[in-house]
Amino acid sequence: MLKLLIHWLLSALTLLVIAHFLPGFVVRGLVPALLAALVIGLLNATLGLLLKIITFPITILTLGLFLLVINAMMILLASHIVTGFHVSGWIPALWGAAALALVGIAVHAGSKRV
Repeated sequence: MLKLLIHWLLSALTLLVIAHFLPGFVVRGLVPALLAALVIGLLNATLGLLLKIITFPITILTLGLFLLVINAMMILLASHIVTGFHVSGWIPALWGAAALALVGIAVHAGSKRV
């Protein structure tokens, strides 16, 4: 449970950092960042999982890079759901997906050490 909470908080902070540096990626405060991280996580666990299963052959052919496209779609969808969180296009969404993937890898690696 603690790992999930840490991952959620780090994802929200990552969204805030991305919004600071990346044009087209807007997060209007900590609460929208927390809500966006939660919605992105829920979308990835439901719709994203279904899309990952359906597009598995494409994922194999692209050596896993297509997963970033699916995660970017989930970020774009979340930006339509969460007030105060806006992503204006595919390029900012792809950068956001890459940054969130790196945070996920770091949290997963950190939890293995403990």
